[in-house]
Amino acid sequence: MAQQVRIGFVGAGGIATEAHIPALKQIEGVEIVALCDTRKEQADAAAQQFGGRAYSDHREMLDREEMDGLFVCVPPGAHTDAELIAAGRGVHLFIEKPVVLTMDKGLEIAEAVKKANVISCVGYQVRYFPVAEAARTFLADKTIGMVVGNRWGGIPGGPEHWWRVMDQSGGMVHEMATHNIDLIRYLVGDFAAVYACYSRNVLKDVDNLTVPDAQVIVMQFENGAAGSFSATCALTKGGGASSTDIVLRDVMLRISFSEIEVMPEGAADITLPEPGMNIQETFIHAIRTGDRSVIRSDYFDALKTAEVTLGANKSAATGKPVTMTLA
Repeated sequence: MAQQVRIGFVGAGGIATEAHIPALKQIEGVEIVALCDTRKEQADAAAQQFGGRAYSDHREMLDREEMDGLFVCVPPGAHTDAELIAAGRGVHLFIEKPVVLTMDKGLEIAEAVKKANVISCVGYQVRYFPVAEAARTFLADKTIGMVVGNRWGGIPGGPEHWWRVMDQSGGMVHEMATHNIDLIRYLVGDFAAVYACYSRNVLKDVDNLTVPDAQVIVMQFENGAAGSFSATCALTKGGGASSTDIVLRDVMLRISFSEIEVMPEGAADITLPEPGMNIQETFIHAIRTGDRSVIRSDYFDALKTAEVTLGANKSAATGKPVTMTLA
């Protein structure tokens, strides 16, 4: 039997119960030992369905339970001290994106993770998709001229949902489109600077909405490439788009999370590989073996993506470009 791995959760709704726990249940030797949610009824329901003990206070859970890994699945503004406490106790961390709402908190957590030398893995699962692997391999020795991306959709949840509040979610670019921005970082390289312009022009009548309904970013990369990215939550009746165009000399790639289109047709041959370990399998494998090389986004790397999107928010607020500082 595979080495037993004990897992706890902070945040027992949404992606925890819809994606992570079902995936973990498919891995031999993984045990869900505890689940915490500020809505105790949510933790109780998850514990009844998946096993483990239910808590409403993550500090109490971390005091009482022995675990090898902790999944932190909370909104951006709720990343406070769970990561700090767990790291201090040698518990490995799986953290949902985006990892923070402020860079000060992110740097504090990054230092704690580094000091404790625990394994960290952030939920940028797109990096593990065949599309990302194929595109990254193809682009590795290429000179990129321009990148243009988008994430257009609607508003999740009802009027009381935390996502609608800028001070809780950070907006579309920081919370949802973080996957797109992270994929761009993974394929193109680190950002040098961003300049952003936001507006809230068409959803002024939506209750409790303080996030922008349109966000446009101009991007400069360390390797000299230039780009832009747009996001909107204005499509409240459905529909939308999400893709990344990468322009090389005489070739353009249009990349979604599931496929790559080459233009002009026949200009390049890109074959998608067979799927490898998913992100949950990767985290458990790293815990069991100590092999961190399989993890494609650790905490510090994910913080670099957060610096881009928080930098865009700062640029939109100040009207000035923001330079990246993390190396």
